[in-house]
Amino acid sequence: MKKTTYITFLLICITSLMPILSSNQVIDQVVWVIGDEPILKSDIETEILRLRYEKQSIDGDPYCVIPEQIAIQKLFIAQAKLDSITVSEGSVEQQVDGRVKYFIQRIGSKEKVEEYFNKPIAKIKEEMARTVEEQLLVQEMQQKITSSNKITPADVKRFYNTLPKDSIPTIPEQVEVQIISIAPQTTPLEEERIKSELRDFREKIESGEYQFSTLAILYSEDHASAMQGGELGFMSKGKLVPEFANVAFSLYDPKKVSRIVETEFGYHIIQLIERKNDLVNCRHILLIPKIDNKQKDAAKLKLDSIAGDIRIGKFSFEEAALNLSEDKDTQQNEGLMINSTNGSTKFQLQDLPADIAKTVYNLQIGEISRPFVYINEKGKEMVSIIRLKSKIKSHVANPQDDFQELKNIVTVKKNQELIENWIKDKQKDTFIHINEEYRDCKFRYPGWIQ
Repeated sequence: MKKTTYITFLLICITSLMPILSSNQVIDQVVWVIGDEPILKSDIETEILRLRYEKQSIDGDPYCVIPEQIAIQKLFIAQAKLDSITVSEGSVEQQVDGRVKYFIQRIGSKEKVEEYFNKPIAKIKEEMARTVEEQLLVQEMQQKITSSNKITPADVKRFYNTLPKDSIPTIPEQVEVQIISIAPQTTPLEEERIKSELRDFREKIESGEYQFSTLAILYSEDHASAMQGGELGFMSKGKLVPEFANVAFSLYDPKKVSRIVETEFGYHIIQLIERKNDLVNCRHILLIPKIDNKQKDAAKLKLDSIAGDIRIGKFSFEEAALNLSEDKDTQQNEGLMINSTNGSTKFQLQDLPADIAKTVYNLQIGEISRPFVYINEKGKEMVSIIRLKSKIKSHVANPQDDFQELKNIVTVKKNQELIENWIKDKQKDTFIHINEEYRDCKFRYPGWIQ
């Protein structure tokens, strides 16, 4: 797409849409055009404002760096449209809701967010939806460009052999940890206390005495959503645990409150906010039953006995994990904990939950800990024992012990090369117009100036 009549006409049309309220007040301005994609001055200002709020450093003049970053995105978006790549409305909705919640949580309230951005929440969401959709399209397009990148062991070895000795990465100390966990049982009396409290909430909401959102802020133990009045944002059925999803998707009257729902997280009541196709936005209040010390002590005694049997060779830690552990995530994996960031079984200590890391720190390889209580990622108290399976000391990387780490480095490097070459080639084939005020910038990719 070079300087065709169509593009020239489009540019004239876009430029003519820069309305002026008065002699010195411009609503907005098109400052770049990439193919048939305009970049508005407000796009640049909003992105700079966001990065400054999140305290992300900008390497260089933001009024040069940011528009170039947006322009690169526009190249990917234009190609994604040509290739008929799309993203689902549900994915966009979920990310927008998540970002708005983040800002509300950090800034303090919806009103303060509106004041900070000088726009109503509806307008912020509208602009954010466009940004999120574009970012998801960029990700899809980049994955397509790099999908042919297949790294072989020979590639890894060749990369390693070409590295100067002082450039070979150092691998920090890592551990492999096995765990057996028991969930202490709550008493019927405690469960009834929780249910009675939720029934009382439901009556007060349906009678109009309290708003659902008020009680969620005051009492819900899902602290992330409580700050938003219990609101979860638009979610698909697959994103919710089945028991919760079945009830949430059966609600049709926003004035009604659901029955009490039990899930692995605790007990909930739910109120519908809005349904949109296969998505639902609802509020909930979560109460988690308290576990008394007698139940914890009973679980510790049981785990003490299990650990003793393992030590005398009655059965292995792996067999105990498979048959006795109540940790669903590790039960079928010989008790080995999985690092969610990379899918491996190796952790740096700071990547483990704090109570587990503290216990691991004092263990020798093969040693089994005393039972201890920790709160898992679902907010549930568990009583556990752990075994330190292995400890790999900090060392200079080598292909034999650190193949996966080196392969990841090579993959990232090769992907970057593929994407950079694609951008340079795409610049040559794309119509680009930049306003005079941006033409003196030192760009990473000089091909913008045609």
